[in-house]
Amino acid sequence: MTAKIGEQLDLTPVRAEFPSLAMNAAGRTAVFFDNPGGTQVHKGVIEAIANYYLTSNSNTGGAFLTSQRSDEQITGAREAIADLLNAPSARQIVFGPNMTTLTFNLARAFGRTIRPGDEIIVTTLDHDANVAPWLYYEELGAVIKVVDVTTPDCTLDLDSLRSALSDKTRLVAVTAASNAVGTTPDMAEIISLSHAAGAKVFVDAVQYAPHAPIDVQALDCDFLACSAYKFFGPHLGILYGKLELLEELNPYKVRPASNAVPNKWETGTQNHEGMAGTAAAVNYLAGVGQRFGQAWQEKYVGQNFTGRRLDLKTGMSVIKTYEQQLALHMFDGLRTFRDFQIYGITDKALFDQRGPTFAFTWPRLTPRQTSEYLGQHGVFTWSGNYYALNLMERLGLEGHGGAVRIGLAHYNTTEEIDYLLNLLEAVK
Repeated sequence: MTAKIGEQLDLTPVRAEFPSLAMNAAGRTAVFFDNPGGTQVHKGVIEAIANYYLTSNSNTGGAFLTSQRSDEQITGAREAIADLLNAPSARQIVFGPNMTTLTFNLARAFGRTIRPGDEIIVTTLDHDANVAPWLYYEELGAVIKVVDVTTPDCTLDLDSLRSALSDKTRLVAVTAASNAVGTTPDMAEIISLSHAAGAKVFVDAVQYAPHAPIDVQALDCDFLACSAYKFFGPHLGILYGKLELLEELNPYKVRPASNAVPNKWETGTQNHEGMAGTAAAVNYLAGVGQRFGQAWQEKYVGQNFTGRRLDLKTGMSVIKTYEQQLALHMFDGLRTFRDFQIYGITDKALFDQRGPTFAFTWPRLTPRQTSEYLGQHGVFTWSGNYYALNLMERLGLEGHGGAVRIGLAHYNTTEEIDYLLNLLEAVK
């Protein structure tokens, strides 16, 4: 599979590499538009997890073969994620059950440094996993400030952020992509403003990681979290942190556990098989970059990366380009429904500021009824608030069933989108 710069991209051949896409739902092929809640798993991930159980299943640090193999798998997974995020060192990669648990753990450790009068900034746009962990600082005497969004486009209000920042701000917690409406805030500007005020920045990149390249060194963020099951891997959480911060902070742990980074952040026995699968997911994404070759590397990446990092940067750039095409096709179809309320950015000229996630309501069916109807026809979507509680309250939707959410991934097709649109058109 090759493509020249400027050609219409087609990533549909990769569908054969995702076994679940052939799943039969009530006589129909399933259409997975539930991707923001978790993507389908690449076959290489399944094979890596099975191989771990067959050849390496053991706890770590032992003086025997399977334990040593487990150690190697974990090291390989850290290196893979370091490549994906362009982290300086694999020691800066921490694994955990999920992003939410990792964020709560980090918040508890960071909370040891909080003093009365310190200020923490969260946003209306974020998933509650990047809000609730920081709210307990109020019990420590800290002040929580909330940066608002503009409506109806649901973009983060940078003037609100500027007003909230002060010399008392200790941390800014912000999303790289909304899990509800797809907005992708200007992270470079947010991080620059926050650092100028002396604050650390925690980035929730769970919804960004499946759709575009991430470069933590270029961003200069202090912490960044994502989840492997959102980029075609197993259920596993990932935390990146600047090395000096991971070393300085003191997480809660059992006494015999190592005080070294990153081990001191990983409480108890970890999901070793998940780590093996995560490395396989990263290798798959790198493989997408390899398929598209030098022309894409030169246009979208430049010469600052080599090896797997170069392949990953290329692969994620290809995925982003293809998904933008899908998103425009989806939007053109959704906006033909005159009674739809689409939330988020709807100006096609600004689509570079949003990901391929759409939320809508309409008077014909409630959000739950819409998802049930689509599910009965083999199209899987979410309804409700998807834990974006602040945003749903801000939009006035929390007491009315939230909204229907459609999220695209690079294994989706325009034909699947047309099938969805035809189903919606059939509702009278």
